[in-house]
Amino acid sequence: MVTLIGNVNIFRFCGDMLHVVAIIILLSYIWKSQSVFGISGKSQILFALVFTTRYVDLFTSFISVYTSSLKVVYIITAYVTLYLIYIKFRYTFDKSNDTFRAEILIMSSSTLAVFVNYELSPSEFCWTFSIYLESVAILPQFFMIIKNGDTERLIGYYLTAMGSYRALYIMNWMYRYKNEGFYESIAGNSGLLQSILYIMFLILYSKRNDFRLRVVRNQQKHTLLSEHTLLPQPSRWPGISMKV
Repeated sequence: MVTLIGNVNIFRFCGDMLHVVAIIILLSYIWKSQSVFGISGKSQILFALVFTTRYVDLFTSFISVYTSSLKVVYIITAYVTLYLIYIKFRYTFDKSNDTFRAEILIMSSSTLAVFVNYELSPSEFCWTFSIYLESVAILPQFFMIIKNGDTERLIGYYLTAMGSYRALYIMNWMYRYKNEGFYESIAGNSGLLQSILYIMFLILYSKRNDFRLRVVRNQQKHTLLSEHTLLPQPSRWPGISMKV
């Protein structure tokens, strides 16, 4: 009998659905705006690499219809996103601000996967590499937003959904540890790192926006004071007007 869902708790299911929602938001933004401005192509390359290496067992290992369907969705949408960024809407791609050294993340994840793993085999290396790389794959997008100083509203929603998906996965691991005694140290620690990066970005981005808002307010205040000093001042003597 074919397994439809398998061992999926509510936290993992909600996390998976939020991940799918995040992808839909990103693709909707691109299609509606006919632009990829503000999207880091390097982050999307890293995510495509994550899904490709993690799901090399797509045709050799079957867990459930649910799991296999998600694997297919993640792989296809990752490469569709790359097509939209680098081919269809390449003229709107902000290449000048997508400058994060993504190759450093790939090399670091590869090295870590060689030395910190459960088993040094090709399939295990690919899985471990994908886990490590996913934890930092969003960094080029964060770097691009901080460099630009702002982001589109829907891209903000995309990042919110991605961060929420990771938070729910942490709850999934906590739930499994409590109810099943199961803990995946590599995935758990990498997911925790990814969540910390999202929190750090949110704090940094909020402080940056607060600073920019204070600067704008000070500039406006200075402009108003300057305009006030240039206004004609009333004469101290009745009947005599002052000319400026």
